[in-house]
Amino acid sequence: MRPESEAELAEMIAGAREAFHIRGGGTRAIGVTTAPQVLETGGLAGITLYEPGALTLVARAGTPLGEIEAALAAEGQRLAFEPMDHRGLLGTQGAPTIGGVVAANVSGPRRVQAGACRDFMLGVRFVDGTGTVVKNGGRVMKNVTGYDLVKLISGSWGTLGVLTEVSLKVLPQPETAACVMIDGLSEAEAQEVMSRAITSPFEITGASHAPGDSGDVPLTLLRIEGFAGSVSYRLGRLQEMFADLSVRVETDPDRVAALWRGVRDVEMMQGTGGDVWKLSVRPSAAPGLVAELRARHEVSRVLYDWAGGLVWIECVPGTDLRPEGLAGHATLIRASEETRLSLPVFQPEPPAVAALTRGIRARFDPRGMLNPGIMA
Repeated sequence: MRPESEAELAEMIAGAREAFHIRGGGTRAIGVTTAPQVLETGGLAGITLYEPGALTLVARAGTPLGEIEAALAAEGQRLAFEPMDHRGLLGTQGAPTIGGVVAANVSGPRRVQAGACRDFMLGVRFVDGTGTVVKNGGRVMKNVTGYDLVKLISGSWGTLGVLTEVSLKVLPQPETAACVMIDGLSEAEAQEVMSRAITSPFEITGASHAPGDSGDVPLTLLRIEGFAGSVSYRLGRLQEMFADLSVRVETDPDRVAALWRGVRDVEMMQGTGGDVWKLSVRPSAAPGLVAELRARHEVSRVLYDWAGGLVWIECVPGTDLRPEGLAGHATLIRASEETRLSLPVFQPEPPAVAALTRGIRARFDPRGMLNPGIMA
């Protein structure tokens, strides 16, 4: 089913007798739903308002992300939260949509400095599980009042409502970018370096470490962006800060962009055969947690992002990599459908939180019509 308007979508949901699998571009097939019919949002497409001077963009949920990024680039602007492209990692086709990005709260390496997708949301329109059209927030920050459904719907994976329109704050594209590259650090040393860098006054917009699991030399990356003079000054200060380490510098904008695209899209795990997990943890705890997992399981590749707050891990297919008592969240990103049916894809919630979640879902989707089985 492919509605062409919000009213048609509301009518479809209100009159439905069977549950829906909500699909945007079909690029982030992570959870498994038991819904018998597919509802595509691609018919709800198009940028409805873009005011570069106000740093505001409004688009229908089915608008391809590429279309939005092209419109922003033409005005020297961008989505600050740097959304990941899952297609290479998951082996999917299609085109990511802005609704899918918001529904999954997709945020890339720049989150460590700029914030997540939900932090740039100004307003949403969506249709809940009863077929009711809900609007929350507005087109400028001061209009976001009342219950913050904007934050609630971001990252809900279509389980509370089908997005029809999103309003976002955008930011200017930086004049230039540079990258400090440090070779040969252990994971504990890299975490300390990344922590020192992001707590410095030099405005780090990316901090990542690849341990070199495939035989490569371990590589730590620190990104700075902004006006050319500022980037040059901060680059020099970072080199001074880490003068006792094996430091290299990359200042070519295209090569810097390629390095961080590799981190953003987890290119080191693309086309490989293992399952992929994403762990969100306290950065200082990340190296110890990874060492513990390596001792218990066959881990083939690791990538640290967000200064250690996000860890990507590839392991043998079918492995339950989620440690007991994890102080954080572990999400199964890539695995066979059999594994995704046998293991919780999303981090299981404590009983009290799970009860709140069920109550919220019952309020927005009392009939269980939207993505049943996902996040449950």
